[in-house]
Amino acid sequence: MPSLEEELFPSTPGKFKIDRAHNMNRQFNRCFASTSTMFLWALFLIALTASYLSFQSFVDSGSRYFNASWGGIQWEKQIRNSAQIHRSKGMSVLVTGAAGFVGSHVSLALKKRGDGVVGIDNFNNYYDPSLKKARKSLLNNQGIFIVEGDINDARLIAKLFDIVAFTHVMHLAAQAGVRYAMENPHSYVHSNIAGLVTLLEACKLANPQPSVVWASSSSVYGLNEKVPFSESDRTDQPASLYAATKKAGEEITHTYNHIYGLSVTGLRFFTVYGPFGRPDMAYFSFTRNILQGKPITIYRGKNRVDLARDFTYIDDIVKGCVGSLDTSGKSTGSGGKKRGPAPYRIFNLGNTSPVTVPTLVNILERHLRVKAKRNIVDMPGNGDVPFTHANISLAQRELGYKPTTDLETGLKKFVKWYLTYYGYNRGKAVH
Repeated sequence: MPSLEEELFPSTPGKFKIDRAHNMNRQFNRCFASTSTMFLWALFLIALTASYLSFQSFVDSGSRYFNASWGGIQWEKQIRNSAQIHRSKGMSVLVTGAAGFVGSHVSLALKKRGDGVVGIDNFNNYYDPSLKKARKSLLNNQGIFIVEGDINDARLIAKLFDIVAFTHVMHLAAQAGVRYAMENPHSYVHSNIAGLVTLLEACKLANPQPSVVWASSSSVYGLNEKVPFSESDRTDQPASLYAATKKAGEEITHTYNHIYGLSVTGLRFFTVYGPFGRPDMAYFSFTRNILQGKPITIYRGKNRVDLARDFTYIDDIVKGCVGSLDTSGKSTGSGGKKRGPAPYRIFNLGNTSPVTVPTLVNILERHLRVKAKRNIVDMPGNGDVPFTHANISLAQRELGYKPTTDLETGLKKFVKWYLTYYGYNRGKAVH
């Protein structure tokens, strides 16, 4: 029985052999022609795909350009108008985190005295964005324009400096909160470190360079047991990632001061509270839960010791921020090159009168006229520290800083605002 190869290619001599070669040539030519055609079709499809992707990229780029939340003649006009100075020897300030708690209050104080103010905020959802929108509305009513954008957007930050020659930057944008760092650590690195560097890069290249005042935190004192906390105390034992990012910020800003001549002032805030505050803060959430008849959780430290905080009213913090801007001194660099030494300062801004958390609850009960349902538990290892206490002598001497609002008075003002803002004064039931 002939093999399959013999059936396809018989070995008969003569004519059969010639026919076999001829057939093989024809098959090869057809195969080559077919392959060439397929190759040409493949090239055509590749070219078509490349053209489509290129066109799609163009369309996407155009779409991003036309749909961008910033840019355009009208947008630039709003920024220039907001940055206009209306007092002798006034300043033009870029306020980051302007729709935040401290940022909105500082912006209003600066605008009220005639300084130019431009805000930027990304309106993230760390807490209810409607509160940030309400703050934005207050600022808009006073002629303060807030750019909706992220401080990590280098193009946007550079554009703002192109439009306005800011004399000062008040950097208050940050990912706040000690406990949330355990859930979303990357957000702290993104905002508190990467965002800070992006902003400092823009400041160093600006001509003239602005003076920078920024919010550090009392949390940098970490596990330090010496009280009250002083600016010269050790800060190399952070108890939370939030604290670590703020400590990193102090080192980063020192580097930009040393290399590029930026004037830098860091402010270590101590437990700021007051109207339009942050809903994640204890005094705020306690108020909400007490009014709703829900239990509140009160942590206590080792050996059943009550936690204590150096609660500082927002108006006092604002005075410290404005005083820091007024005394910041000038940056000495130009176009990224240092011309001489520039000021580098760090201040505690606190009330220097720590109050225990149970005492805070007692005050809220009196002003709300509702008893709290207390759930007292031992403090978990979530980054909180047992106490904070500020030594403010340096800020008093250098800034003229003098807190005037005690916790009783401050909470009374907060409760009045809370009841009005959330409709309790309009007939909303109090449990």
